[in-house]
Amino acid sequence: MTITVTQLNRYIKLIMEKDPRLANVAVAGELSNFKYHTSGHCYMTLKDETSSIRAVMFKSYAQRLRFKPENGMKIIASGKVSVYERDGQYQLYIESMQPDGIGDLHVAFEQLKARLEQEGLFDPSRKKPVPPFPERIGVVTSPTGAAVRDIVNVATRRYPLAEIIIYPVLVQGEGAALQISNAIDYFNAEKAADVLIVGRGGGSIEELWAFNEEPVARAIARSEIPVISAVGHETDFTIADFVSDLRAPTPSAAAELAVPSKDELVSQIVQLYKRMKYTVCKAIESNRSILSRFSIRSPMDTVNQNRILTDNMVKHLINAAAAYLDARSKKLAVAAAALSALSPLAVLTRGYAVAQKDNRVISSIRQVKTGDKITLTVTDGNIISSVTETEGKENAGSNI
Repeated sequence: MTITVTQLNRYIKLIMEKDPRLANVAVAGELSNFKYHTSGHCYMTLKDETSSIRAVMFKSYAQRLRFKPENGMKIIASGKVSVYERDGQYQLYIESMQPDGIGDLHVAFEQLKARLEQEGLFDPSRKKPVPPFPERIGVVTSPTGAAVRDIVNVATRRYPLAEIIIYPVLVQGEGAALQISNAIDYFNAEKAADVLIVGRGGGSIEELWAFNEEPVARAIARSEIPVISAVGHETDFTIADFVSDLRAPTPSAAAELAVPSKDELVSQIVQLYKRMKYTVCKAIESNRSILSRFSIRSPMDTVNQNRILTDNMVKHLINAAAAYLDARSKKLAVAAAALSALSPLAVLTRGYAVAQKDNRVISSIRQVKTGDKITLTVTDGNIISSVTETEGKENAGSNI
């Protein structure tokens, strides 16, 4: 009997698909030649130390993966074994896949954490401070869980001045991550809060998974409003915790971090008032002690004291000026007497005369000649004379 290649491949495919052991098989191996196709299908080779088998995971199944398969990763692939008729190649048709040894959620968590950390989304320099006195607190959580009650109770008890705005969302299951990220974007777009609390109560890793998804991490990272993560219990850590500006171990603790305590504020105000009062009283007492050293008791005392001081200064200036003028007057009188004694006019009163020619004093006979007109100045006037003769000291007399 002769059959075609197609018939042979189809026959072998039917035999393999009828085998219940091949219809639902879990195969452990190492990924190799892994490739994402543009169609959404994934193609790979699964191998161990001595053998390999080709495998394919169609788009509808690949979309359910919670981690990113990578070459060299040890996995457990579940599906069926069949034949690809065109090539006569038998291969594993994978319907689900998980890392071998650890859960797929754990791998997905570590992969996303490493990628976001490499992008710098966990960098402390990106963290925004929580405002000390927020007016509005945005809460993104389930409206029916214990977390929202704890947040509201703690926040209103500690700081009743703040307004609490609750944005109800799913916190687990399909669509939860999208609702949470949309709520964060809403508060930022509307500037509807001064600080955000994003979280839920405790649960398994599957129940908390929405806070490990990339859309939530991206929404927290781009939020201009400070975000406090409050997911699960103190031992639970999610990607949201690493991206947020502040991590709270529980929803109740998040409320405590979001608002101040009114009791502590009142205590601080009282202490500041007491300190201020003490400082003011000490200053008053110190100034009172200084003022007590002076005789001044009223503003008029100051005026009168300044008036007396001014009068004394005026008297002092007058006495000083009088003493100065008296001393100068005496000194001037002595100088005038000395000047008078040296004055030629004083000599004239004793019978002497001053002879002048052309307004020049004549002190020698050589300055005149016969016929010159000279002037003789005496105490009461001038005598105009004419020289008739000159005579030296050796002669007994002279004629003028």
